[in-house]
Amino acid sequence: MESMHSTMTAEHQPIHNPPADADTAAPSTKSRQAGVEEDTKSFVLDTNVLLHNPACLFMFADNEVVIPFTVLEEIDQFKKQNDDVGRNAREVIRQLDKLRDRGRLAEGVEWNGHGGTIRVAFTEDDRPKWLRADLPDNRIIGVAWGLQQQGQHVVFISKDINVRLKSDALGLPTEDFEAQKVDVDRMYHGYADVAVPGELIDALYEEKQLELERITDYLFEPAEDGADPRPIELAGNQFLNLHDLSDSSHSGLARRLADTEHLIPVHAPRRPTFGVMPRNVQQTMALDLLLDDDIKLVTLLGGAGTGKTLLALAAGMHKTLNEERYDKLLVARPIMPMGRDIGYLPGNKDEKLAAWMQPIFDNMTYLLSTRGVGSQHAESKKPEQRIDSLLNSGQVVLEPLTYIRGRSIPNQFMIVDEAQNLTPHEVKTIVSRVGEGTKIILTGDVGQIDNPYLDTSSNGLSFMVERLKGQAVVGHVTLAKSERSELASLAADKL
Repeated sequence: MESMHSTMTAEHQPIHNPPADADTAAPSTKSRQAGVEEDTKSFVLDTNVLLHNPACLFMFADNEVVIPFTVLEEIDQFKKQNDDVGRNAREVIRQLDKLRDRGRLAEGVEWNGHGGTIRVAFTEDDRPKWLRADLPDNRIIGVAWGLQQQGQHVVFISKDINVRLKSDALGLPTEDFEAQKVDVDRMYHGYADVAVPGELIDALYEEKQLELERITDYLFEPAEDGADPRPIELAGNQFLNLHDLSDSSHSGLARRLADTEHLIPVHAPRRPTFGVMPRNVQQTMALDLLLDDDIKLVTLLGGAGTGKTLLALAAGMHKTLNEERYDKLLVARPIMPMGRDIGYLPGNKDEKLAAWMQPIFDNMTYLLSTRGVGSQHAESKKPEQRIDSLLNSGQVVLEPLTYIRGRSIPNQFMIVDEAQNLTPHEVKTIVSRVGEGTKIILTGDVGQIDNPYLDTSSNGLSFMVERLKGQAVVGHVTLAKSERSELASLAADKL
C-alpha cells in the first residue's frame, strides 16, 4: 500500500451529507449482485483511499461504491494506531457500521436516496493467472476484475501507483482518487504583475489608496503564444506589483484591502524586523502580511532559501517579544515526514524533539545573534543561552504536531513549518485549533515533500492556499527567489 492521499474528477463530485442524515426516508437496500443500471458506475476503492479520506465513501453521488472484503481486513490492522491513519480507519469502520442499520452491506445499501449505494464485495475465485498469488493487492484488484467480467462499468480507484499499473495492465479503467487536489501549474501566487500608467502609481502613494475600478482596464495577464490576454481576478489581500508603462524604473506595490474595492500602498519596512530586512519584493509582501494583525492566517510557499521560515520567525518574535501583542510564540513541525515517530529517537520528549526542530533552532540562533539583530538586541549571553531562556520562560514553545489535536490555542503567534507534509485533513485539524487572538502561519515547499503519501497537488498546504484565497483574514505569498546564499541560489536554479 503505497499512498493514502487523493483527488477527484468531475464525474464524482463530493456529496457532503453524512450517511445518518442523508435522508429521512425509511432505510432501503438495492441488490447489485445481479448487475447495475447501464448508466451507473461501480467504483472499487483501495484501502489507501479510505485511510486517506473516510468521507470518500460518500463522494460518488448516484453511483455504486464497492469495498473489497480484503480492504476491511487491511483497515482492521490500522484501527489501533494513535495517528490520523488510525483515526481514519476507525471512522471508516464507524460509517460502515451505521450503514448496516439500513440493510445488508453484502447486498448494497442505498445511503442518499438518489441511487448511491455502498456494498462489500468478495474476490472471485476464478481470477486470471496474473492475480492468483494470494496477495492483498491481487484480491482487491480481483474484485474489480470480476465485476468487469460481469459486464459492469467498473472504475478502480487507488493511491498506490504500482497497484494502478497492475490493474491498468489488466484492462481495468483505473484512476487516482482526485478529491482535494489542486492544479499546481495554475496555483494562486498571492500577487500579480500589472503594467499601468505612471500617474496611477503616483496616485496610489499620494492618496494612500486607489480605487480598484481605476486599474480595471489594465488587469490582464501577459498574452502567451498569440493567445488573448486573460483578465486577472484580484482576490482579497492579493498584491499587485505595478510597473509604469513608459518608465521601467518607476514601480509600486499595492495590496487589495480585503472586502473593499480599494488598493492600499505597501511600503518596505524602514527598520529591521527582529534584525531582518526584506531582500526582494516577495519578502516585502510576506512581511506585510505577517505584521498585519488583521490577517489571522498566512500561507507562505517557496523553495529552499527563499526565507519563508526566517521571515515567519522574525515576525513572530517581534510581535511576541518586542510588541507583546501575543502571549507566546508557538512553533510546530510534522515529526513523522517519513512515517517515523519520535519514539525511535533516544532521550526524553524534549531531546527527541530537538532533532526535528533543528532548522528552527538554526533560524532562531541567527535572529538572536549580533549578526541577526545587531546592537539593538546584543547581549552578553550566547544565542543558545537566550534560546534556552525563552523556552524556559514559556515565551517560545516548540511542539510536535502530534500533540496539537484536541487543544485550543488562544492569543498566540503560531508557526507551522514544513506544512507541505500534511494532508488536507491534518491542516484542517490544526487550523481549527486556533482560538481568539491567535495568528497562524503555515510555511512549506511543495517541491520538497517528504511524506510518501502526498504530492504537489494533494498536500494540505496547496489545498489550503486554493480553498481560502480571497478570504478577509487570509493572505498568501509564493516566494520565488532564494536569498540564503549565492551557492544556495545556484543550487535551487540549476539542480
